[in-house]
Amino acid sequence: MCGRYVSVSSPTILAERFHVEEVRAKPADPNYNVTPRAEVPVVADSRGRRVLDVVRWGLVPSWAKDQSIGDRMINARAERIQTSNAFKRAFERRRCIVPADGFYEWQPIEGRKQKQPWFIRRRDCEPLAFAGLWEIWHDRSLGDDAPRIRSCTIITTEPNEVMRPIHDRMPVILPESAWDTWLDAENRNVESLARLLVPLPSEELELWPVTTLVNKPAENGPELLERAPVDSQ
Repeated sequence: MCGRYVSVSSPTILAERFHVEEVRAKPADPNYNVTPRAEVPVVADSRGRRVLDVVRWGLVPSWAKDQSIGDRMINARAERIQTSNAFKRAFERRRCIVPADGFYEWQPIEGRKQKQPWFIRRRDCEPLAFAGLWEIWHDRSLGDDAPRIRSCTIITTEPNEVMRPIHDRMPVILPESAWDTWLDAENRNVESLARLLVPLPSEELELWPVTTLVNKPAENGPELLERAPVDSQ
């Protein structure tokens, strides 16, 4: 899964990196410990224009009774995305890229109660392009004038070789060659889109162990990315 990540690149950097034509909302301050329910930047298509916007992490399907379901929808498994009632419509119509400067994953260590956190990023230090889905939800009990809430989820897949010793899942990281296809809102060929949901080659990633301070959502700073010995507590 992907339950925490890093989002520190400026809107200017993200707009340039992802060839954005319109910045609709300024992303929040640099966040070294992005947690579910956070407002996060996403890149999506809007009537043929590539836009950078901010949405809530934790997808809330349009049919949901309340927002709380989003807490269980921060990730979508690639293998089930075409059959899940929560994700299949968004997969067909509302795909996005969730930019990230890296992500955390936790490795079980024999003889220890606490898992060891690792930080993973691209070797070239460019922002990652997580494959994501987005949705719009409103509280129907409040009528049509209720505020619209935009939310997203990050798609996960099986791990590549570098990730396999740490966890049995990893986020889908799209290569630049796949961005146009993924973001094309007119593309409804779900079979070909599903073929994009594969692990990024191991040689494109680097990782190192970090302090267990990242376990605390309140901790948020560049010190979370500092290398730490695997046996640190």
